[in-house]
Amino acid sequence: MTLFILHAASALFMTGLVWFVQIVHYPLLHHVGTTSFHHYEADHTRRTSPVVAPVMLFELASGVWLALAPPTGVESTLLLANAVLLAVIWGSTFVLQTPLHRQLSRGFAADRVDRLVSTNWIRTAVWTVRSALLVFVLLALTEPSPTPTRKPLPDVPSLPPIQGVLLK
Repeated sequence: MTLFILHAASALFMTGLVWFVQIVHYPLLHHVGTTSFHHYEADHTRRTSPVVAPVMLFELASGVWLALAPPTGVESTLLLANAVLLAVIWGSTFVLQTPLHRQLSRGFAADRVDRLVSTNWIRTAVWTVRSALLVFVLLALTEPSPTPTRKPLPDVPSLPPIQGVLLK
């Protein structure tokens, strides 16, 4: 269960981060300026990687582990769907965003920044869906089980007290 909670926490962290990157960081690349853009892009990659890479690697490893060995009480199909969504994120990262960052490291190109922003919506949407899925599972796991209701005992006529019967 601890692994699942840490996995969900990493997904929520990455979801918040990807939304920040999508709405704030990537669009601002247009305003860096062409003169020092390649330095900015190199610094961006150098500084972002140590923050993002360990969390993404943990997400991947724990997501695969959870899909192969789901904790008790967690629907295995949900964890399989989670792993498939992770594959989409990694695929998008390596097929779309990483090559665009490499191209931008050689210099500013407005069309590449626009493509980076537009293709990053894939990761933003998928991380958001994963977080919703994992929160749904967490809520289901942490919801208290319903207390069983006791059936009322049938009305039984009361018997007269037997005090003193054995003493006679």
